[in-house]
Parts: sequence; structure tokens; C-alpha cells
Amino acid sequence: MPSKNDSFSHSQPQLQDIARDILAYAAERGASACETDISEGFGQTVTVRHGEVETIEYNRDKGIGVTVYLGQQRGHASSSDFSRDALRATVDAALSIARFTAADPDAGLADADRLWRGGEPGLDLHHPWHIDTDEATRLARECEQAAFDVSPDIRNSDGASVYRQSSQFVAANSLGFCAGFATSRHSISVGVIAGEGDAMQTGDWYSSMRDAAELDAPARIGATAARRALRRLGSRQVPTCDVPVIFEAPQACGLLGAFVHATSGGSLYRRASFLLDALGQPVFSPAVRIDELPHIPKALGSTPFDDEGVATRDRCVVDDGVLQGYFLGSYSARKLGMQTTGNAGGCHNLIVRPGSKSLAELAREIGRGFLVTELLGQGVNYVTGDYSRGAAGFWIENGEIGHPVNEITIAGNLREMFRDIVAIGNDTIIRGGKQCPSLVIGRMKLAGA
Repeated sequence: MPSKNDSFSHSQPQLQDIARDILAYAAERGASACETDISEGFGQTVTVRHGEVETIEYNRDKGIGVTVYLGQQRGHASSSDFSRDALRATVDAALSIARFTAADPDAGLADADRLWRGGEPGLDLHHPWHIDTDEATRLARECEQAAFDVSPDIRNSDGASVYRQSSQFVAANSLGFCAGFATSRHSISVGVIAGEGDAMQTGDWYSSMRDAAELDAPARIGATAARRALRRLGSRQVPTCDVPVIFEAPQACGLLGAFVHATSGGSLYRRASFLLDALGQPVFSPAVRIDELPHIPKALGSTPFDDEGVATRDRCVVDDGVLQGYFLGSYSARKLGMQTTGNAGGCHNLIVRPGSKSLAELAREIGRGFLVTELLGQGVNYVTGDYSRGAAGFWIENGEIGHPVNEITIAGNLREMFRDIVAIGNDTIIRGGKQCPSLVIGRMKLAGA
């Protein structure tokens, strides 16, 4: 049976009434403009380790953020108290902050003609998962046990978790925008350890969806994590060399994240990006096309509007390797003398167009090189593009994915790496708001034994 707490405390109309009350009070107190975001959510996480329940966590959260403007002076305050007195105190606090801030000519609400004016979003983003603690525990045990069942070499577990979450929000501003919707996100995950002593290797896997009915089966998740740990047993180093490198799809999503960071407004107007002034220029190889599709039903990155209420739209971000657009909110767009792209808060379903070859076919194509399946550390300089990360994976020889490799470093420069993508796989994986297949970089430095 679902918990009696498996429901929101407020309806969407009630949250909208709270938002309008905040806007009205801010205007009464002298604000020239105001925007607010009101949210609430609830969820549960059950973690099992070695078949025993390790943790059961429940969360129920709510919050209100208020931003006010006195001309071009801006102030922000927040609260988790929805009482009328607390809401007014939050507005007053934001106004007090605004009075002491310097005027910023680029501050202000999003342009009115850019705001979303639709009705029901219709993206099918909310699918509550009504399972109780006993059922969540059963699923977590099934996932972990499936990993142990793969091989006796799976000796230990970091635990299996079943997570469910429902949230809703309303965003509003003094230009007449007031809208919101509910979302859900559920996942099953597990991490296991193969081998013993100094030869131990880890492996993990997870599935995350809006709709729990679309999650991978717990047994499949557990077996995948086990195989990923087992295949790393017997890892060794390789000599320092320059070779082609395949980024397995989960790691390729990280490269896509680096691209988003470098082409986002904050990095650009601060001139802290290796892709400054790159609009209209080739930044990837001609094989690469990247689309942003914010309106895919049920997708983790879908939304009809961004954090400022600006309507989102489908667009091509990279075509034949050429950069077609940045990721901008209203403030960063004004700093750059441009228009918002509806990306306040981040990207929305960024999708790399897949190729036609499997991972094995990519390996045969490069002949000799390295397959990256794990990255360690944070060695990315977004100003210069220099890239240096600890890595583990598999050596490729004679077109075959061979022995596991660990304790090496891969290095290059992101500007050159993006331009040197020589092949794209057909094994697209979804990681949040990004979808990416395996990518082959023509040449990188491996620092090994």
C-alpha cells in the first residue's frame, strides 16, 4: 500500500494563489518587478546491502524563492515556510537586499514576448510510483542478488537502492506569467565489488525514468553491474603512447557536459571558456550533429519553459560540426548582446545523433587503441580546454577489445578532441538531460607504465 504521505500538500491552483499573493505584496511594497518559484516534493529511498536493509529515507521538502527588482537593483530571499507572515517577511528581506546592491544594467525579468503562454504542458512528466517500503526492499534485494548470482567472484556490495520522487512547482512573475506542473523521477541502482585484496574491482549500474514501469528490470541492472566489475579483474597498465580512444557512451555523456559548460552564458560572458566567439564556427568534426529537443514526452530533460518562464523550443545546436547556438538565460544573453535561448537552468534533452556502428565495430575500425569505461578526477580546464583525467578501461589490439587497463591518465585538449571525433556509435545511453552514444577520438595521449 502507498504511504499516507504520498501526496502533495497543495494543489496547483493553491500554489498559483500563493505566487500571485507574493507578486501583489512585492508591488505594494514598491518593487518595480518580481518573480517567484514555489516548489514541494516527497520521496523515499530504500538501500539494501547483503540482503539486509541498510537505510530507509523519506523526504518531504518545500520552498519558496523570491527575487525582487528596484529598477536595476536585485535582491533575492527564500523560505520553507508557506505561512502568510513568512511570505511577506521573505519579500521584505529580498527588498532589503535589493536596496543595498549596485544597479546592474542587465538585471531584470525575461522579455515578455519570450515567456511561455501555453496551457497544459502535455509532456506526461508525472508518474507517481506507489510502492511501500516492503516492495521497495524486495526490488532492491532482487537487484543485489542478481549481481551476486552472476559469479562467485562478486564478493561484496556497496548496496542496491530503490528511489522514487514526485515534485511540483509554480513559477510566476509580474509580467503575467504564472505556470507550473508536476514531475517524477525514479531509479534503481547497485554497486558491487569483484575479487579480493589488491585485485578488487568495482562495477555499478542504474536505470532512471519518469515512469517506473519503464525502468530496467532489477535483475538486469544487478547483472550488468556485476559484469562491469568482473570484466575489470586482472587490470594492468599499458605503456605511455598516443592512440585512438573510444569513450564508452556513459563517459561520452561527460564530454557532452563539458561542451555545454563551455557554451553556456556564464562561462562566455566571463570569458572563461575555450569556445569563446565560436558561434558559426566548426567546433566538432563534420560527423557530429547535436539537437536540443525539450518536448519529448516523459523524457528526463523535457520542459515547456525554462527557469525564467521562457518558452523552450526544438533546435539544432551543432550541425555538421558547426556551432549553431549557445545555452543562454536572459541575464547572460544581455551581457553578450544576444537573445535568451530558453536555457536558464541548463539544457533540455541534448541529443547526439548516433552513428551506425556497434562498440565492437568501432574497436575493429580503430585496430589498436583504448576504450574508456571509467574516468577519475576533475582535470578539465574550461578556459584553455586542457583535459587530463585518470582512466580505466580496456586495451584494443587487432580490432578486439582485450585486457582491462587501470591506473593510467588520458590527456588532450577539448577543442582538439571535439574536432577529432572520427566515429560515432549506435549505443545511445540516457543520462539525465543528455543522450549520447560512444565517441571515438582519433588520437590522445595515454600516460601509463
